[in-house]
Amino acid sequence: MVNTLDIDRPPEDTRVVVAMSGGVDSSVTAALLRAEGYDVVGVTLQLYDHGATTHRKGACCAGQDIYDARLVAERIGIPHYVLDYETRFKEAVIDRFADSYVSGETPVPCVDCNQAIKFHDLLATARELGADVLATGHYVASRLMPDGSRAMFRARDAERDQSYFLFATTREQLAAVRFPLGDLAKAEVRALARRFDLPVADKPDSQDICFVPSGRYTDVIERLRPGAAEPGDIVDGSGRVLGHHQGIIHFTVGQRRGLGIAAGSPLYVVRLEAATRRVVVGPREALTTRRLELRDVNWLGDGAIADVLAAGRADCFVKVRSTRPPQHAGLYAGTDGIEVELFDGEDGVSPGQACVIYDAADGQARVLGGGFIRRATPQAEAGTRAQPRAKPVVAEARG
Repeated sequence: MVNTLDIDRPPEDTRVVVAMSGGVDSSVTAALLRAEGYDVVGVTLQLYDHGATTHRKGACCAGQDIYDARLVAERIGIPHYVLDYETRFKEAVIDRFADSYVSGETPVPCVDCNQAIKFHDLLATARELGADVLATGHYVASRLMPDGSRAMFRARDAERDQSYFLFATTREQLAAVRFPLGDLAKAEVRALARRFDLPVADKPDSQDICFVPSGRYTDVIERLRPGAAEPGDIVDGSGRVLGHHQGIIHFTVGQRRGLGIAAGSPLYVVRLEAATRRVVVGPREALTTRRLELRDVNWLGDGAIADVLAAGRADCFVKVRSTRPPQHAGLYAGTDGIEVELFDGEDGVSPGQACVIYDAADGQARVLGGGFIRRATPQAEAGTRAQPRAKPVVAEARG
């Protein structure tokens, strides 16, 4: 008997709420579970004023997407509900996005959306509908461990892996959420969509920042936070004024274009100082970061993270950008949270970005958690800690 969801009961006796965004991935998730005999209920969230993005290619959770989700639900014969989450989405995601840029950070709104909306609010709604589990179309894997708990793993399709955006999922949420596409490649999902004759089989993938209809995030910030774009100075590492700007919200760490200053060699944004409204620039080598301080850490590894770090450094792999492969790093218990040393360094790391932690003992597949970057220390200031141990401390802690 097929049991995609790892539930010890027949599919026909298992109710599953599927988060249907109107795209091909969530649609195939619903169709696949329906074909396997599960009692499937589709739920689509209206997250923002979708009128402006109804016909924009690459948008998600907009008017066209709601219509597409309804068509898919009718095609596969499941009930479908549309829930108005606009107010909650604005508070938990859009407002935080704007405030983060105003404070000189680079936010990752998809993490906030998954954490606060999909795996918190929607999971609560799924339970109200009598669901045993919530299923989504994310490319990430969830597997049973020997002790009966569930762990998160990177998707088989490395190019589609979305674990970077899901690190904040708690242990309790992970026990109640399933990811049926985690072991499928995108091409296989498209093939399934055609097999099920879904109207979204060839629909383009959505963009990350779904609530930015023009593609200009600064328009959203200036609308929500009038006056946030205050002018200031562009300075070099010594504080020498090189030019002026019209608001730090127009800049991100690592940016080269649009500085509006002339120099003998390329300059990049190295740091944003919100309190003084200064944009600090420097040569490319000044972008290299060696040490990070994390806040709001969510730990999914075995045991408590304090116990894992009690013996010193824990070797692991981390990602500080969704598009980069994991790199070797060490975790430490810092004075105000968790510290990360990037053994090979990383360019253009900004506060506000996510740092996701992967197990060094299993080929970097298991997601151990992560946090948001509070501070990124340039390599020139970071110094050097001890070299990596041959055997990962994370694996030793699991015993």
